[in-house]
Formats: sequence, C-alpha cells, structure tokens
Amino acid sequence: MVKIGILGYGNLGRGVEAAIKKNDDMELVAVYTRRDPSSLKINTEGAAVKSTADLETGKEDIDVLVICGGSATDLPEMTPKYAALYNVIDSFDTHARVPEHFANVDKASKAAGKIGIISCGWDPGMFSISRVYAHAVLPDGKDYTFWGKGVSQGHSDAVRRIEGVIDARQYTVPVPAALDAVRSGSNPELTTREKHTRECFVVAEEGADLKRIENEIKTMPNYFSDYDTTVTFISAEEMKANHSGLPHGGSVIYSGESSDGTNHVIEYSLKLDSNPEFTGSVLIAYARAAARLNAEGATGAKTVFDIAPAYLSAQSGEELRAHLL
Repeated sequence: MVKIGILGYGNLGRGVEAAIKKNDDMELVAVYTRRDPSSLKINTEGAAVKSTADLETGKEDIDVLVICGGSATDLPEMTPKYAALYNVIDSFDTHARVPEHFANVDKASKAAGKIGIISCGWDPGMFSISRVYAHAVLPDGKDYTFWGKGVSQGHSDAVRRIEGVIDARQYTVPVPAALDAVRSGSNPELTTREKHTRECFVVAEEGADLKRIENEIKTMPNYFSDYDTTVTFISAEEMKANHSGLPHGGSVIYSGESSDGTNHVIEYSLKLDSNPEFTGSVLIAYARAAARLNAEGATGAKTVFDIAPAYLSAQSGEELRAHLL
C-alpha cells in the first residue's frame, strides 16, 4: 500500500481523496490543514485530520505528500519546503514559472534524498505528454492547445486572491474559428488572444472598488493580460446557483508532415465533469510513481516527461504487456 498524505482540503484535496478510493493500492493516512483540524470533516473513515505543524516534524508516516495548494502563492513556497522532508507531488500550473519551480524543488528534494514531482494534472501533465509524443513522432509540425469551455481552478484562485474578492469563477473559452482552422491542418499563425477568451464571474465585498478589481484581473501577468477578458460581478446567490460545478476539458491538436505534402493531424482531447477530480486522479497515478522511484533510490525533482508509463499503473509489467500493449 502507498500511504498518502493530502495537504489542503479544498476542491483539489477532495478530488485526490476521491481518487484514492478508486485505487486499491492506495491508503489515505491523513489530511493536513492550516485550519483548526477539529473543524474539518473528511470523507474517509479512519484517516486522521492533522495540523500542518505535524508535517514540519518530518516524521509523519506517509510515502507521498500530495500538495493541493494554489499555484499563485501556495505551491512556490509549500512544495520546496515539504520536499525537504517527504516525497511530494503538486499540480503547479503557472507555465512561465515551471523552470524556476522545478529548480527550487530539485534542490530541496535532492538534499533530502526524496522525490518531488511537479506540475501533474492534465495541463500541465497529460497534455504536455501529448505534445512531446507528437513532436517526437512528427518533427516537422506544429502543436496547438485549446482549453475549455471550463472552469480553471488556478485562474479562479488567482482572482480570489485579489483584495475585495469573496469568490470567483474563471471560464476559459476556445474561439470556434481558431479551432476549425487548426483541425483543417492548415497550421494557421494564431496569437494567444486569437485562440481563447476568458470570462470571470466575481463576488465582491460590499463597498469594494469594482473598477480596481476589474483592472487587476485584466492586467494580471501570466493569467489574463494576454487575453480578451470579461469581468461580470454577481451575487453570492447567483454564484451558487449558476457556477457551482467545475467542468473543464480541451484539446491538444498537432499537424505535421512525414514527407513533403503528406500531412497528419493528431488530436488528444478531454471532456471532464470535474476538473479537480480528474486532476486528483492524475496526481494519484504520479504519487504511485513517486513512491516506486524513491524506493529504487531516485531523488530530485521530476516532471511527467521523466517518468515511464509503467510506473503510473497498478498493474504489473506482465499484465500491461498482455492487455494494454
């Protein structure tokens, strides 16, 4: 059994918990929270609810700590900190800062003799793998990634961190004309702004400066500044009634030539009822890999590019070759 600790019990933490229940070789040992542990009720009988202070002893009986914080402010601090104590895994999704985050986690985990797998989910994660495979198979080509329509947890979290914001949902929406052009195999040149729009629904504090909040959203680097973004302020009741779900999805489309004039289009797509539950499921597969790799003596930071598929599966090599190869 792989003994799992979950740090954070928001949407993603609960998604990881749900994924553990679907994997017979996984056991949830404890949920760690910055809140008062006595105030938190989880969905797994027998698992403990503990304070983050317990983690800092470095003596918790877990094989892998799944860190379920936000990429804007939590993970850049949390993942390197706990990588110095445990095998860790996160879903860091600020693409522009991945090299910096990798270096920080690599330094901490190597010094501790641990594994730290970063940026696991579907993008970055499963979509990243699809891009690498396509480029490797057809070097002469181009990839395009479309997200949505769906709720982005990371972008929603970033909006919620703005002063005066109580709650927020951010939808990423592909531009239909751009999708059609890419699927035709014509390899169009598209700017970031031409591929997607972003829609933000925000519940603000009473008396908050709405113009300031809207401006902070639209000018936020790495999140909104390169997109046409609409911001709509709504009530908490409307948020609950119309935006309580967390669907998402998207596609990676690659068009490339194997010889002059012979074109191929590769597409990998996802349609997700629950973004956090699917992301949690990916995290748990890579948590299995983290435990196996560290048991073999591997240390340092890893990404999805570094890990062979067989390490993700609960099936043996013999079973994989017999049934899935």
